[in-house]
Amino acid sequence: MNMNTNRFKGTGVAVITPFKQDKSIDFEAFGNVIEFLIQNGIDYIVALGTTGESATMNKDEKGQVIEFAVSRVNARIPVVVGIGGNNTTQIVDAIEHSNLEKVDGILSVAPYYNKPQQGGLYEHYKAISQASPAPIIVYNVPGRTGVNITAETTLRLAHDFENIAAVKEASGNLPQIMEIVHNKPNDFTVVSGDDNLTLPIMAIGGEGAISVVANAFPAAYSNMVNAALKGDFMQARKLHYQLLAAMKAFFADGNPAGIKAAMAARGLCVNALRLPLVPVKKEIDEWIQSIVQ
Repeated sequence: MNMNTNRFKGTGVAVITPFKQDKSIDFEAFGNVIEFLIQNGIDYIVALGTTGESATMNKDEKGQVIEFAVSRVNARIPVVVGIGGNNTTQIVDAIEHSNLEKVDGILSVAPYYNKPQQGGLYEHYKAISQASPAPIIVYNVPGRTGVNITAETTLRLAHDFENIAAVKEASGNLPQIMEIVHNKPNDFTVVSGDDNLTLPIMAIGGEGAISVVANAFPAAYSNMVNAALKGDFMQARKLHYQLLAAMKAFFADGNPAGIKAAMAARGLCVNALRLPLVPVKKEIDEWIQSIVQ
């Protein structure tokens, strides 16, 4: 287990989980996706996130995905896995019963649906911190969870728990993100969870992204992030605008339906999702194909 907490800088990819037409996991395609991402310069992968359709997977499948990702990546880049939910005890149990020996981090989404107060969010992540053998990335995505982790709560967690190493910020709230960047510990990493806001978040001191779009455009996305990390915002801005149409199209009919369509257009998987998700509408699919090809 690597406790180097600065492993989350640069371009992380919220990797898709390819399915076959019968909706079983397509491990051959998954291997091809991982190779495609590594060959095109991404810094780490995040398996079992929202984009990986983890909500529709059972415990055994999640274990298989972790095992496969770790084995295929083979320590070439860090592997982060999503372990989150709205039942703290269940998450602690999942951490304790998952094989995380070769996993480099855990991405844990804020509890959804039950709308905890800030004190509840703090205690939730405290319990995860105490159970986890790996560094933790807090994932703030109020648009999906119905609750915002405030800057104050994120900063308390960052200062109080050494293994809470980063936050994936998808609140879209730049003043909140500025407050975190300005007051965080030196070894705490702020990354963007909104593809279209990665450039502005990096301009205010963020250090990368966990990206959806980078599944389909890993080289261009990595180049944008690396340019921003070097302070070359003219080049980063140029690449950002090259990716803007993809950012728009891939989210037009929901994520991960859009990125699945894009990866199918790339020939890396079939366009299959598990219910309640369905493929994007025909006109969106055609728009996505025109961007990818």
